[in-house]
Amino acid sequence: MAEKDNIVLIGMPGAGKSTLGIVLAKIMNMQFIDADLVIQNQCDKTLQKLIDACGPEGFIEVENQILSDLEATRSVVATGGSAVYSDEAMRHLSEIGTVVYLRISYDQLVSRLSDLQERGVVLKGGIGMSLRELYDERKPLYEQYAEITVDVNDLTITAAARKVADALK
Repeated sequence: MAEKDNIVLIGMPGAGKSTLGIVLAKIMNMQFIDADLVIQNQCDKTLQKLIDACGPEGFIEVENQILSDLEATRSVVATGGSAVYSDEAMRHLSEIGTVVYLRISYDQLVSRLSDLQERGVVLKGGIGMSLRELYDERKPLYEQYAEITVDVNDLTITAAARKVADALK
């Protein structure tokens, strides 16, 4: 059984998992792992190309496989926003780390995200799925898996990272 010495960040695309994760890793003196980059490196494709090639369901399977096998110690792991669709992956991540949900309001999300298509965002409901539908679909999943929830609305990346670090103490 792995030690639970990692911090796993979950939340909507645009909530700041990757950028905040880097700052948090510095504050906590830990490594930083961007799960999306791990997936891209292992598959040698951008997330958007993977989603285009495999479809949303296929991408979720790939993400589930890679996240379920992820080995990390003393690391901040920024997951993709769709990681919560994979129960197996989330179980593994919660075994190796503390799952922190970066909560952001829908209004803040709208102001941060311009184009979902370019960001490699998994739209389970298809391309026509609205941001509101995506938010409403994922929010209960984030809440289900979160061990700690940190509200990051109206905070700078550094302030949000400090808030997360304080919540983990």
